[in-house]
Amino acid sequence: MELTLLGTGAPGGLPLPGCPCASCATAVRADARTATSVFVDGALLLDLTPDAVPAAARAGHSLRGVRQVLLSYPRTGPAAGVPAGLPAPGRVPEGRELALISGHRIRAVPVDAPGTGYSVTGPDGDELLYLPPGAAPAGGLPPRPAPYDVVLLDVLGRPEALARLRAAGAVTAATDVIGVHLGHGAPPGAELHRRLAAAGARTVPDGTTLGAREHAPPPGPPRRTLVLGGARSGKSAEAERRLESFPDVLYVATGGTRDGDREWAARVALHRERRPGGWRTTETCDLVPLLAGDGPPLLVDCLALWLTHTMDAVGAWDDEVWAAGGRGALRERTEELVSAVRSARRTVVAVSNEVGSGVVPATASGRRFRDELGRLNAAVAAECEHVLLVVAGQALPLRG
Repeated sequence: MELTLLGTGAPGGLPLPGCPCASCATAVRADARTATSVFVDGALLLDLTPDAVPAAARAGHSLRGVRQVLLSYPRTGPAAGVPAGLPAPGRVPEGRELALISGHRIRAVPVDAPGTGYSVTGPDGDELLYLPPGAAPAGGLPPRPAPYDVVLLDVLGRPEALARLRAAGAVTAATDVIGVHLGHGAPPGAELHRRLAAAGARTVPDGTTLGAREHAPPPGPPRRTLVLGGARSGKSAEAERRLESFPDVLYVATGGTRDGDREWAARVALHRERRPGGWRTTETCDLVPLLAGDGPPLLVDCLALWLTHTMDAVGAWDDEVWAAGGRGALRERTEELVSAVRSARRTVVAVSNEVGSGVVPATASGRRFRDELGRLNAAVAAECEHVLLVVAGQALPLRG
């Protein structure tokens, strides 16, 4: 199966006319995108857009051989004219399958947003899944005997759609996952490609032609990632974003509960509400057994609270206890944690605070915590393939 992505943008395109946002302002040359439209094997057109005919010409194709035009989502505004030589656009009714004389079979896939998804099987047996903008497969997905070769969907807008497909075996490491329907909500420049890569996906410029089985399998997510940042920098959201397209994640909350502290309870509630529904949560500071075990990815939030708990446990806040053995007890526990990170075989994303940027605590115990957290961050970072620093919501790669 050969695909030409005539467009990869949202229905309004990118840049959106008249929009002054950063994504639209930087969407030039290869980053400018017309509404998503896909030309399949010279016979099938998924989504007819005003730019489809000139886009095909720019890519060196003609649409004259198209035998079927299918629409995936409702259009607004005046009806667009159908270029001469193209069949009238239509839809495959839910639960039905359409067979083309070219040998393609097209099945309608129900989605949870207005529109229709399409599963396309080519004459050579290659399989494509195409979902409309802002959509995920509806309901529970039955397990598939084999994954799709190519999946085109709104990865950034609906990461949980990718998680559902992975859970059903419809997407594996062998699937070429391409982010389409990209609009001005997508981050500009290299950040777009970094976020897609974290989800095991990619995007391509408009006009790209690719074969269903010609892509190199994308690299899997780093086994160990450390996300650093200051207060309200966006570090927790960045860590969650790195795993939100995966179906089974264990969220390890090290903060625990604080009796009578309503503000803390509200913070914890906000964190819980934004996590994907399929994630599980455990509240513990006993990280070593989790790191040593097998299972789904771990998201640990955060190491600073783990250090607070551990310093409580060994009495490290007290100067006399610290001098009499607290220092050694804390080092022993941190070394045990770092060793567990080094030996971890499951995917781990850990969050920690960056507190050593200039403010000197007024107390000896505060300075002790600052110093020990700096040492812990450095030791864990040395064991991680990927390290990020989040500043003002912007993730800066330090390693990987």
